[in-house]
Amino acid sequence: MRGGERVLEVLCEAFPDAPIFTLIHNPSAISGIINSHNIRVSWLQNIPGIFKYYRYFLPLFPSIISGIQTPGADLLISTSHCVAKGLQKKPGSKHLCYCFTPMRYAWTFYEEYFGRNILKAIVAKPILAAMRKWDRDSSTRVDRFVAISHHVRKRIADFYQRDADVVYPPIDTGKWTPGGPRSGNFDLIVSALVPYKRLNLTIDAYKRLGFPLKIVGVGTELEGLHATASPNIEFLGWQSDAKLLELYRNCRLLAFPGEEDFGIVPLEAQACGAPVVAFGKGGLLETVQEGITGTFFKEQTVESFLNAVKQTASMHWNSSAIRANAEKFDTQNFISGLAASIEKCLHT
Repeated sequence: MRGGERVLEVLCEAFPDAPIFTLIHNPSAISGIINSHNIRVSWLQNIPGIFKYYRYFLPLFPSIISGIQTPGADLLISTSHCVAKGLQKKPGSKHLCYCFTPMRYAWTFYEEYFGRNILKAIVAKPILAAMRKWDRDSSTRVDRFVAISHHVRKRIADFYQRDADVVYPPIDTGKWTPGGPRSGNFDLIVSALVPYKRLNLTIDAYKRLGFPLKIVGVGTELEGLHATASPNIEFLGWQSDAKLLELYRNCRLLAFPGEEDFGIVPLEAQACGAPVVAFGKGGLLETVQEGITGTFFKEQTVESFLNAVKQTASMHWNSSAIRANAEKFDTQNFISGLAASIEKCLHT
């Protein structure tokens, strides 16, 4: 599961009787804890191949989410990186939005959806304008925003002119733990294989470096990345948490070349004692400690990234100190922080 689903799983455990409203539901992509809930879907669920082609329906998402009928309740919690915050609440209800980011496809990473094709860009322009307007307007349906990082809090202020609490997403430090001696004979990437993750940069870097690199993840860029990779780069596809734990425990370092709003994967690796090479921008500045838990590279270039990898590989790292940083983001801290925000939402 990705970070958003891990947050939802914790919420499901905290609110075991609460129904879940979603546009589509892919049971194979989420945990049994989530699947055990009463999950209510939109009509998109009935479209053949929707799990593969859902992005083509993006312009319809606002109207679909606005039309979902929610029950009367004291509190509606949305977890939103796209349109979930646009759910309509009943009179007397309060709406708390746990915001991963304002709609990233409209404001920042829209090339992930529309690409750089000129014709697509022409078609996309009026769609993006409409989606940005809806994204701003629908923010008024939220009584209280909670951001996943100070980086996202600033974005909420910029786009919505709203303040937000900051509660970092949860890391299961009981599951992600150090093992025995680290083999350190490979570097690791765990990521969705999509353009904004900048995996092309790491492919080019490790072709020059020659050191073994294992890549965990699936996505639209797999075929293209695989075609340009050298023999020292291995694509592992999707892996279970048990296999991920083994990889985190034994990698020399975790490479994370993209800009992130928070980034759960680097903290999972840190919980297992692995240092991180990360792009020094965005939410990662809040989760990686320079020289203690990892190394930042300042520019998204092969040279800058390679220098950071070489520097990290040459240093001695204290795995206990690395894990101690991850423990600050433990699940219990998330629950306590969110509970405080819920209390404020209900009584202010």
